[in-house]
Amino acid sequence: MSRSAEVTRATAETDVRVSVDLDGVGEATLATGVGFFDHMLDLLARHALIDLTVQAKGDLETGSHHTVEDVGITLGQAIDRALGDRSGIERYGSALVPMDECLVQAAIDLSGRPYLACEVSLPAGVIGGFETELLPEFLRALANHLGATLHVRLLAGGDNGHHVIEACFKGVARALRAALAINPRVTGVPSTKGSL
Repeated sequence: MSRSAEVTRATAETDVRVSVDLDGVGEATLATGVGFFDHMLDLLARHALIDLTVQAKGDLETGSHHTVEDVGITLGQAIDRALGDRSGIERYGSALVPMDECLVQAAIDLSGRPYLACEVSLPAGVIGGFETELLPEFLRALANHLGATLHVRLLAGGDNGHHVIEACFKGVARALRAALAINPRVTGVPSTKGSL
């Protein structure tokens, strides 16, 4: 059964199309207009081993907030749709990711219950068109629309915003990769409730 989906989202602020293949090899085709964000999405696809296409046009003259948030929303919806009823998945995933002086911990539960705990302090700034304050905005949009409980914590480091954000994206990707994995020993949905 194919675990792929495509979702579009059009508002007065953005026009976004996202397609995913959860059983891909980590290939990405990205065009958000925000260079650093494209780089982070490329890392997400590569380390989660999902094939990802993102095309986004947004009101970048006001900053990248709307584009980043709406890509998070649409990506979450696409992964959720590709998962179907979530039968046979591992459901949980976690990762510790070092990036030079930084160490990030990420954990995810594809529970159907959206929640974000993001304990990451970042210096205010803009990296390649990406405002550093948008890290939790993207993660919240992703978690809410994927229906996932997501915890991301910076355990060490923090002076280099690029390193922190990159470690966060890689950590989330690695945790997601583990949670999305099919376990042949799991029959049905991995919950005593019978649904996620």
